[in-house]
Amino acid sequence: MHSIQTTALNKRFRHIHAVRDVNLSIDKGSVYALMGPNGAGKTTLIKLLMNLISPTDGRISVLGADVTHVEGKGLEKIGYVSENQKLPNWMTGAMLLAYCRPFYPSWDRSLEQRLVTRFDLPLKRRLKQLSRGMRMKAALACALAFRPSLIVLDEPLSGLDPLVRDDLMESLRELAPEATVLLSSHDLAEIESFASHVGFMDGGRLLLSETMSGVRSRFRKVIATCGEPIEMNAPQPREWIDFAVEGRVARWVETAYDSERSPARAREILGPIELSSDSLTLREVFLSMARTKSPEGAGGTNQ
Repeated sequence: MHSIQTTALNKRFRHIHAVRDVNLSIDKGSVYALMGPNGAGKTTLIKLLMNLISPTDGRISVLGADVTHVEGKGLEKIGYVSENQKLPNWMTGAMLLAYCRPFYPSWDRSLEQRLVTRFDLPLKRRLKQLSRGMRMKAALACALAFRPSLIVLDEPLSGLDPLVRDDLMESLRELAPEATVLLSSHDLAEIESFASHVGFMDGGRLLLSETMSGVRSRFRKVIATCGEPIEMNAPQPREWIDFAVEGRVARWVETAYDSERSPARAREILGPIELSSDSLTLREVFLSMARTKSPEGAGGTNQ
């Protein structure tokens, strides 16, 4: 079952095409990390999924229902926190929690207390007196205490100090086994240790969407060395990105690496060479994708 599914989703703001033909499927129980540079369309996509803005065309299903029909009881199952989310700053932390509880029949007071303790929330202070990190913790406590089936977080870690990020990620890890998580973040090291699936957006398009294990297996950095200056015997394949030749050494990132086919093809193109390959970190994948910016070069799936 899909917790989130979109079909040919588009969003235009006058002359700006912010989301382009996005077909996204997020399976129930997965932790999906959405990557992409600033302006890639990530926040617009999340706002569409949360029914905060309407699509120009296309379809969106959230928790098995058309997103335009997700209201009332449907919202009782969704926890949403955004980087730019506005809170009622005149409230104290205790007042905010008390205000939110009646909206969610599944609110877990024991979980609430654990979150308050873990986040070290000063419940008697007004939200306007708290740091940005503390306000983010308060918002996350309200979004998690009712044990939602779907947790959607848009850049919740941006600008937070390492200790605050650790507290937030530890709480997500605790709840992830019983929920689907969609997380947009630039903190790639945290995502890599947490996510089961990853997507990459740029220019409003979803250029890659697959399991983290699939990304790790097919994205490889390759180094080819030769006894004499390297000459190309054929055009560079589209799966080779960040390709560079320096005398007797060629380097590239292969987006569809296969332990048998890839070395054989490299020798057909570059001649008699010695090859070595290694896996990439998620940050390295992100940088390679950002430099390429094309679905063909990415070699990924848009699913």
